[in-house]
Amino acid sequence: MIKPGIAIVFAAILSIAPALADDAALDTAGGRYLFSKQADGYLRLDTQSGTVALCSQQPVGWACQTAPEDRALLESEAARLQNENAALKRELLSHGLELPPGMAPEPPGAQGGAPSVRLPSDADVDRVIAFFGRVWERFVDAIARAQKQVLNKS
Repeated sequence: MIKPGIAIVFAAILSIAPALADDAALDTAGGRYLFSKQADGYLRLDTQSGTVALCSQQPVGWACQTAPEDRALLESEAARLQNENAALKRELLSHGLELPPGMAPEPPGAQGGAPSVRLPSDADVDRVIAFFGRVWERFVDAIARAQKQVLNKS
């Protein structure tokens, strides 16, 4: 579910996009801010920080009011996605697969000290199944011998 603050930021960005497509003159040679004319003033997008503000003329000049956002929510989602990405990379590498072009494996310290788990190979699984098969056969033989002994004594 999208929170109201994030919805406002997305709406602001979406409202800037058509104006930028229509009027290329708004991009001031790669400047820090992009502006989009609105009915109440201008939307200002800070291309370095990503913040959006509505700038409007006030009785004492111009003022820009930053659109609210839930920064903690955005940062927690970014952290979750980074952890998921690192886990997927490790999973690919553990199966002997190559990473897609342009992707580098996580540096050893980037795993956050999380213990790595080595999954058993097919040979390991086969050995365990064979072991339990032998244990089961011995158990059944022991029960059969016990039944014979009980029947012979009676």
